[in-house]
Amino acid sequence: MKEITFPVLNVKMVDIDKVEANDYNPNKVAPPEMQLLKHSIEEDGYTQPIVTYYDKKNDIYIIVDGFHRYRCAKEYFNLEEIPIVVINKSLKNRMASTIRHNRARGTHQIKDMSAIVRDLTSFGWSDEKICDELGMELDEVIRLKQITGLKELFQNHEFSKSWDDFESKYYDDIEDEFD
Repeated sequence: MKEITFPVLNVKMVDIDKVEANDYNPNKVAPPEMQLLKHSIEEDGYTQPIVTYYDKKNDIYIIVDGFHRYRCAKEYFNLEEIPIVVINKSLKNRMASTIRHNRARGTHQIKDMSAIVRDLTSFGWSDEKICDELGMELDEVIRLKQITGLKELFQNHEFSKSWDDFESKYYDDIEDEFD
C-alpha cells in the first residue's frame, strides 16, 4: 500500500499574482454553479486550499486543483493572498491528479478530456493505467480516443477476442453434446 501524505498540513498563504492556472484542466463550471461557489465562500470562507505545483524556475505556483476557488479570489473578492498547498509531481501525474479531483464533483468537456487521454497515452500510459488513475471505464477511454481520430492512440491497444471466446465456449460445448 502506498504511503499517504498530508499536504493539507502545510497550507500557506501566497501572493495571488504568483498563482497561475494550468493549461490542461477540462473542468468547466456553469454560471449558476460559479455563483454558488462564490456564495459558499462568502458564507463559509475558504475551507479548502488550492492545490498547486511550485515551478522553481519561474517562481510561480501552477494550479492542480482549485481553479474556480482561485477565480473567485481574483474576480469577486480581490484577495491579495490565497491559501495553497504544494504537491511535487511530474506533469503527467499532476494531470491525473487534476482529473481525480474534478471527477468527484464536476463535469468535463468531451473534447478536452479526449486531449488529456491523448496526452497520457503519449506519455506511455496504457488504457488500463488511464482507467485506474482517472476513475474511468475502458469503454470511456476508448470513446475518448476515437474522438481525437488519431490512429496512434490505438496502436498498442489489445482488441477483444470475444467472438473466438464465444465460439469456443458455446459451439465447442454443443458439438461435444452431439458426439
